[in-house]
Amino acid sequence: MDQLPDFEHESAARLQGFSCIAGVDEVGRGPLAGPVTAAAVILHGPVPKGLNDSKKLTAARRAALAEEIHAVADVCIGHASVEEIDTLNILWASHLAMRRAVAGLARVADCVLVDGNLKVRDLTCHCVPLVKGDARSLSIAAASIVAKVARDRIMCDLALAHPGYGWERNAGYGTAQHQAALQDLGITPHHRRSFKTIHNILYQAEFVTV
Repeated sequence: MDQLPDFEHESAARLQGFSCIAGVDEVGRGPLAGPVTAAAVILHGPVPKGLNDSKKLTAARRAALAEEIHAVADVCIGHASVEEIDTLNILWASHLAMRRAVAGLARVADCVLVDGNLKVRDLTCHCVPLVKGDARSLSIAAASIVAKVARDRIMCDLALAHPGYGWERNAGYGTAQHQAALQDLGITPHHRRSFKTIHNILYQAEFVTV
């Protein structure tokens, strides 16, 4: 049986003297379209049961847990736009989204636990990266759920304005339907032009028109 996330790393941070600990995670680094979204969560009071890596949960379970998390925790969601992704690159844009999420918390976090192997760039407080942190830390697991639900809803809204790409199902990832729609329908303002797949289509179109 997979080990569930717990408070081990939050407890370790408190033993080091930190008092306000936030879990941070981002979603949307891989898609061809849409923003990258991050969430910061400070858990306090009753912790919702069943918190886990968002990828291990059904969409319905994620949505239900996200509501519970918003009700009992300090939560902030941050985004980096497609334009910022194309300007900064996806890694630094994801760090920008995470900084925005931390900065928007009602309480000032003095320690951040972040999923991954890198500290959040230019973060002003202490930061602890945890590989597979969304499966190890309850705070990061909560952030992963909130971020995933928030971004999926954004992509569903964008799908209404740009039907045919399947964003309501693929969240902007390069599925077969999405790839076919790019050829048939073209590139939207929500596509990441710095990504190779989109860049190559734009280059081919420019080459053909020359």
